[in-house]
Amino acid sequence: MAAKFGPAGTSDSFKEMGYKHSLQVPEYVVKMGLDCFEYQCGRGVNIGLDKAKQLGELAKEKGITLSLHAPYYISMSSVEEEKRLNSVNYILASARAVNAMGGDRIIVHTGSCGKISREEALVLAKDTMRLALEALDREGLSHIHICPETMGKVNQLGTLQEVLELCKLDERLIPCIDFGHLNARDLGILKTKSDFEQIFVAVRDALGEDRLKNFHSHFSKIEYTDGGEKRHLTFEDKVFGPDFEPVMDLTVKYGCSPTFICESAGTQAEDAKQMKDYYKRVLA
Repeated sequence: MAAKFGPAGTSDSFKEMGYKHSLQVPEYVVKMGLDCFEYQCGRGVNIGLDKAKQLGELAKEKGITLSLHAPYYISMSSVEEEKRLNSVNYILASARAVNAMGGDRIIVHTGSCGKISREEALVLAKDTMRLALEALDREGLSHIHICPETMGKVNQLGTLQEVLELCKLDERLIPCIDFGHLNARDLGILKTKSDFEQIFVAVRDALGEDRLKNFHSHFSKIEYTDGGEKRHLTFEDKVFGPDFEPVMDLTVKYGCSPTFICESAGTQAEDAKQMKDYYKRVLA
């Protein structure tokens, strides 16, 4: 198995090429030379199950793998129980949608620390995650993987170690390693191949070979301030980084087959193709 590459949502080129609606996405992804697509439900799960099924059938015909980004307002670490229970419902709605699409991964933001300690926030997030897994089990959706994402702002729950701790709750949980976020929250820490390799080793040591080999990933260059992530950039940026080449080298070195979703600002499909082309050269 090889790594897969695709965009988060559609690039500006989607409309420029004359495409108009989401059922044309699989054709677009193939035309861009890519293998997967992450459907964006950041502002709510607004796709109906019938349309989700149509999209999934079209994607399957073209060999495109689908994943889904759950709503941004999920807060698994909120001190308000109602918000945590609502988050379980949003995760469940996301799982229903991606299941209808024929996909099996939803990507979830874990929340923020607010006025409580990181340790307290993580305890609350673990409890919410357990409730979410139980909800999936009750619905017959236990095959859906929840992928907690490493986050880019300093006050958010979502360091690499926090995500790995969450994933230890259940083998179905797959980390979403966002290299741009990790670089931004630590103000440009990812520079050498060794810096990136520490991430691969940490995932392997915490979760084992299988989840290292099948991790989910977001990648983009991200501008940051003292508080961490400010805005997503494109691969044209030469200031903030991080560079994708070391990640591709390490993916081959460790025999991984992850899903790489590019989140560049407006050029995510084109930049995903850059990653794929480099990866194929290393693989050869």
